[in-house]
Amino acid sequence: MAAARKPKAASSGKVTLLPSVPMHSQIREIVRRRVLDGTYAPHSQMPSEAQMMEAFQVSRITIRQALNDLQKEGLIFKIAGKGSFVAKPKAFQNLSRLQGFGEAMSPAGYETFSQVLSTRRVAASDIVARRLGLALGAAVFEIQRLRYLNREPISVDVSYFPLALGERLAQEDLATRDIFVILENDLGQPLTHADVQIEAISADESLSRHLRIAEASPLLRIERLTHAGERPIDFEFLYYRGDAFQYRLRIDRC
Repeated sequence: MAAARKPKAASSGKVTLLPSVPMHSQIREIVRRRVLDGTYAPHSQMPSEAQMMEAFQVSRITIRQALNDLQKEGLIFKIAGKGSFVAKPKAFQNLSRLQGFGEAMSPAGYETFSQVLSTRRVAASDIVARRLGLALGAAVFEIQRLRYLNREPISVDVSYFPLALGERLAQEDLATRDIFVILENDLGQPLTHADVQIEAISADESLSRHLRIAEASPLLRIERLTHAGERPIDFEFLYYRGDAFQYRLRIDRC
């Protein structure tokens, strides 16, 4: 079966839509891509309805259908009398699956990457030693990363590993690849499950500087202990901006 064709931009700046697909759906997907790839920056004003009508050669009601869909998804917001604006990226991760940040975000079209802040050998604190099943003060490897979503900083991740495993991880491409993917595909560690705790905290000076938010802004702090088989190999503190990220969980009533 031939792959579906994508709408093409005409040389005049107008966009040619396909007659076989609902027009508002095509416009919604085009605008969504522009939001997710940063063409429309967070908090920037969207083109007016009149400008979009001209660009897409459609009616006002078709433009409004597309914009309403994007507003329901949280990608844009409207201000009466002023128009539509791009919302800050706000992603969610489903707690029913054990996934790395990039694994969860990429299928939804989000751009993700990491800035490695530090990699170093440290002595295990009490909580790190207990979680990884090591003696207090044992040598472990710490990796700190600043995670970005659509070029906006969204979390600071502080991860601890048994020493030899962490030293091997530090040699890998931590800027563009998830640690979970590296552990499984490159280092032969079949991940099985994780224990997760979530609490609300306030950002200190260091976290607020990295995340570009005001000091004392709300954060989600996630403690996650990931196992390969029954062996704990990855203990993390994940500090997510409260205005840009949420976890979701479906709970069934038996």
